[in-house]
Amino acid sequence: MSIETNPSLNFNELGLSEPILRAISDAGYTHPTPIQSKAIPMVLTGGDLLAGAQTGTGKTAGFTLPILHLLNQKPLADASKARPRCLMLSPTRELAAQIEESVKTYGKYLPITSAVIFGGVNINPQITRLKKPLDILVATPGRLLDHISQKTLDLSGIEILVLDEADRMLDMGFIRDIKKILALLPKQRQNLLFSATFSDEIKTLADSLLHNPGFVEVARRNTASELVEQTVHMVPQAHKRELVSYLVKANDWQQVLVFTRTKHGANRLAEKLIKDGIEAAAIHGNKSQGARTKALAGFKAGEVRVLVATDIAARGLDIDQLPQVVNFELPNVPEDYVHRIGRTGRAGSSGAAVSLVDREEIKLLKDIEKLIKREITKVAVEGFTPATNPEPEAPRAPRPQHGQKRNSQNGKKQPNTARKPAQKELSEAARHQAMPQNSLFVPPTPSYGHKPRGIAGESAGRPNTGRNNLNRGNPNSKGPNRGGANQGVGIATNPHRSGGRGR
Repeated sequence: MSIETNPSLNFNELGLSEPILRAISDAGYTHPTPIQSKAIPMVLTGGDLLAGAQTGTGKTAGFTLPILHLLNQKPLADASKARPRCLMLSPTRELAAQIEESVKTYGKYLPITSAVIFGGVNINPQITRLKKPLDILVATPGRLLDHISQKTLDLSGIEILVLDEADRMLDMGFIRDIKKILALLPKQRQNLLFSATFSDEIKTLADSLLHNPGFVEVARRNTASELVEQTVHMVPQAHKRELVSYLVKANDWQQVLVFTRTKHGANRLAEKLIKDGIEAAAIHGNKSQGARTKALAGFKAGEVRVLVATDIAARGLDIDQLPQVVNFELPNVPEDYVHRIGRTGRAGSSGAAVSLVDREEIKLLKDIEKLIKREITKVAVEGFTPATNPEPEAPRAPRPQHGQKRNSQNGKKQPNTARKPAQKELSEAARHQAMPQNSLFVPPTPSYGHKPRGIAGESAGRPNTGRNNLNRGNPNSKGPNRGGANQGVGIATNPHRSGGRGR
């Protein structure tokens, strides 16, 4: 809730009960945010609500505070039955955990009980908890359906339903799960739908779910935060990891959230940063819940300097006053860019979002600029900047006539053995420069002590054929990878490693 507030309005003017106001005061808040000042009175009336609010606007308290008030005004009719009265659905484990934490924080002076269930952890402790009386249940759709299939959860007592970050749930393919859950709920209930964007799919869902809803929107549709300074650095894909390392060191960034498209890409970038002496950690769907929690805790505590995350894993991260966000790759969906940069520029403070853009991502950049209705400033980084006057290519020798071999300049035939070493000794950086799509870029020369290594198959649009692994581990090889297998650092061994199936 620590964002821009309305100083002319206090929480005690919103109609909340005294125990809740005391908990709010304990948390250090006196004035509500715009979404809270608009949503809380509407929720207290008991009607449905459609709310448009991006992450970082204080929307979680916008529905937890009035729900706590309503449930406290109407105690459980039969406390012996283990049936939740309020169901809050969220797209990710992290967001679900944070919502339940908010419930506990603001409901600590109330006789309200809550629990959170999500996947990736042992289901048995959850089953045990669901056997006890429960007022508020926070859940991810998948794990909720697991409990329903095992008949360990009774939803017949639901009075209030909350769909938080509904747009993200649809993006993640949860629409069928949501429809299954809705079919199990009582017809008479209050429905609250929160979304950062209003796509046609969200409108369709809202039309089928909400009945004469109130409407609240605290930001223009798909508008990026005006407090976020947005810049673009043009750089070839093969040199992005070098540039991230350089930017962190050169700018002395102490807390940076970096977005990648794939889980494997997140792992490789984190490993690269650690190798360069920068504390880093990666979080994504393949990480255990314990590993994700540990990485996030280290990031908040300042022990982890760079947190590398996929879009889905980063969804719901609540980090106050995050100063820096880096888009290692642009997202395929322009709306995801808005979600990403929404991680910074909170608490009324300024933030910065830097995007590293390869030439093949220019189309994605144009789509983003069209969405946010502004052109993002292009900033050159010394040593990583596009060349304004690239060196002209050497003139080609005349094409030999049919039946003749190409001769050298002295008119003599050049044996094949004289040409092969030069081909093998051609550096990865030189090969990258020779590619037509990247010919305008000068390979960077970082100033912090080592050369950038080319990664086989890393350049945009070039499949990894594995050709750089042919001599790996062969001590008799005369190629550039001569030596043991340990000298193949940075060489791709999995031809499918660049696939971007999961996040």
